[in-house]
Amino acid sequence: MTAPVHTATAALRVNGAPHELRLDTRATVLDTVREQLGLTGAKKGCDHGQCGACTVLVDGVRMNSCLLLAVACDGAEITTVEGLAGDGGLHPLQSAFLERDAFQCGYCTPGQLCSAAGALRELAAGRPSAVTGEGHPPGLPVVASDEEIRERMSGNLCRCGAYPGIVRAVADVAHTGTAPGDREGGAW
Repeated sequence: MTAPVHTATAALRVNGAPHELRLDTRATVLDTVREQLGLTGAKKGCDHGQCGACTVLVDGVRMNSCLLLAVACDGAEITTVEGLAGDGGLHPLQSAFLERDAFQCGYCTPGQLCSAAGALRELAAGRPSAVTGEGHPPGLPVVASDEEIRERMSGNLCRCGAYPGIVRAVADVAHTGTAPGDREGGAW
């Protein structure tokens, strides 16, 4: 005799598109976007929330999708790497990663990009990190120093060691809102 499968319905907006999904209550956001929606950008690296390859944005906040139950995201807006760019162009971070050679094998790159987008929002909103100075005024943007960027990106591992390029790419966008060579710019 087989055990009953426990399912629930969840309404998710993924990259701006609404989806009403019947889900196994144990399914993660990572497995749902990859297997049910065909969005394979987010990668299953460690499957324990330690590498960051699966990072997506949930209501604008970066999260490890391998640890997040999809049914818990009912009503949430989920952005994967496929949804970062709009109108067929590249997101400024994607342009900066290309310009700064901020990837090698590319396996971690989707998670790095989503994490960087979330980190830039945190900086702009004035959310302090472990390295933000004690005297930083609440609510004012935090300066995107290399130390701040490294701290905020520390949850995303790169086995190839592209960290210097990643820091430069994120700094380019943080300081200008655009990547080198990106004439149109854009919000992050």
